[in-house]
Amino acid sequence: MQIGQITDALENWAPLHYQEDYDNAGLMLGNKDAVCTGVLCSLDLTEAVIDEAIKNGCNLIVSHHPIIFKGLKQINESNYVARTVLKAIKNNISVYAIHTNLDNILEGVNKTLADRLNLGNRRILDPKPGIKDQNDKEIGSGLVGELPLETNEAEFLNWVKEKFNLSVLKHTPFTGKQLKTIALCGGAGSFLIGTAKAQKAHCYITSDLKYHDFFEADGSILLVDIGHGESEQWVSELIVAYLTGKFPTFAVLQSLVCTQPITYLK
Repeated sequence: MQIGQITDALENWAPLHYQEDYDNAGLMLGNKDAVCTGVLCSLDLTEAVIDEAIKNGCNLIVSHHPIIFKGLKQINESNYVARTVLKAIKNNISVYAIHTNLDNILEGVNKTLADRLNLGNRRILDPKPGIKDQNDKEIGSGLVGELPLETNEAEFLNWVKEKFNLSVLKHTPFTGKQLKTIALCGGAGSFLIGTAKAQKAHCYITSDLKYHDFFEADGSILLVDIGHGESEQWVSELIVAYLTGKFPTFAVLQSLVCTQPITYLK
């Protein structure tokens, strides 16, 4: 098995041209022609994840978030990004990121959230005009679907906390409406608030909302911020499931390292 066979499969699932202009998905380190000894899948790439790959004999790491995002002007040990890149290079570990291209497909990141809320009638929240996938389905940002039954806001938020394993979440004041249509965007999704409102969603769940973003609800929608890592906590599991389906006899592992950089005081 060559590394290129793994990356080709990933790009058949979520092609690189689906990624946003600002993104840096794809093979960052390594040689596609090299023999792959095993794949480790993670949400983020840190030195601890590199150590885990070494321990498990994996020479390819597939992460959701690109370790090289803003660019590197110096590769030394002054920051965690450079240290992680150096450790990967020294240990002949290839690094691949599948980021906004996986966000922008219906069976991607947002599926992991929609599945846990049992949303039906799913569609892309903000489709990219004129672009369809190989199955003639829309691609784009976010997802919108419907709950099996209408529910009130307090009951729904408690259910979200339970289903998403949350200790805390942030939300706008209750609107007093019953909830049925739910919009989602894993990761930072403030840019879709207006779209969620235009799509008549009763609630929009995302992360990284700033103080003034919450004002945009304006009493017409329930905005919920569940945290960035929390909204993407099942992405590595999703990647493992896909690659295992494609290569059932090959070693594809899910990272056990917790890369969440935020701790909550309860």
